[in-house]
Amino acid sequence: MKTKAINEMRLEFPSRSSNEGFARAAVACFAAQMDPTINELEDIKTAVSEAVTNAIVHAYPDALGKVSLKARVCPDNILELTVRDLGRGIPDVEKARQPMFTTGGEERSGMGFTIMESFMDKLLIRSAPGRGTTVTMRKRLSPRIKASK
Repeated sequence: MKTKAINEMRLEFPSRSSNEGFARAAVACFAAQMDPTINELEDIKTAVSEAVTNAIVHAYPDALGKVSLKARVCPDNILELTVRDLGRGIPDVEKARQPMFTTGGEERSGMGFTIMESFMDKLLIRSAPGRGTTVTMRKRLSPRIKASK
């Protein structure tokens, strides 16, 4: 999914749960330049929240680690988001993508990847045990008609 970006930003933060809201807000502010609808913005924020929460909860269950977030504005009004961790990785990505599957205990719903997939147009998950996970999501935003002055 490599396309030349029109604009991009990168963030890096420790895997503290308090940083999930920060990541959500930062991506929403960055995406605002694309003039998304309220619904599109909510979809984007929800998908980012799920991806970052997965990195915090599953990649580093017993220690703090690093989470990287990249947002890119691509041609054709496409927003690309990448969330990467260097944590424990996913042994079976296809199994992890199944609704209700979780390794996070009974307080987790196991719907993270399902939610990301439902709110974004494309979802790519690359992972290797012991080497981390990279989640890349793309969403094409609706073109908005600008009022002429």
